[in-house]
Amino acid sequence: MAIKKATIQQQVATAIAETNPADRPIVTIQAVAGPSVWLMSMLGLIGQAFLTYYFITVTEQAVVVHKAGRMSNRPQEIAFALPPAQVVGMVDDIRRNTIWSSFHLQLPGRPQPTRMNVHRMWRTEMDHMLGLLAPGYQPTA
Repeated sequence: MAIKKATIQQQVATAIAETNPADRPIVTIQAVAGPSVWLMSMLGLIGQAFLTYYFITVTEQAVVVHKAGRMSNRPQEIAFALPPAQVVGMVDDIRRNTIWSSFHLQLPGRPQPTRMNVHRMWRTEMDHMLGLLAPGYQPTA
């Protein structure tokens, strides 16, 4: 099970290279899709059923969203691969908090935006990614 950020980023880069050898990752984050992580944690295993784990990567050619394995924490199948220009208008409601930050991402085929929760260990990468995808985003200190 990958826990170190560098190991996770390397596994995602390898998964992207296997799919498209000509593409190169710019920034990768791990996000937990669903309601508040705090609320779902209080509900225990039942709450965990409402969460989906993703790796979101901005590459030179696309924005790639991999599903993440719950037990192995490795990238699995690609859930979405979108042109960066298309994703620019799909990011909204950015909330930068002490431990869990969040933003809403309108995923294709979904009627409403999906809340993506990002742990503080990924905050620097989240700020970089949102700087690329959300016009006018300025991280606060």
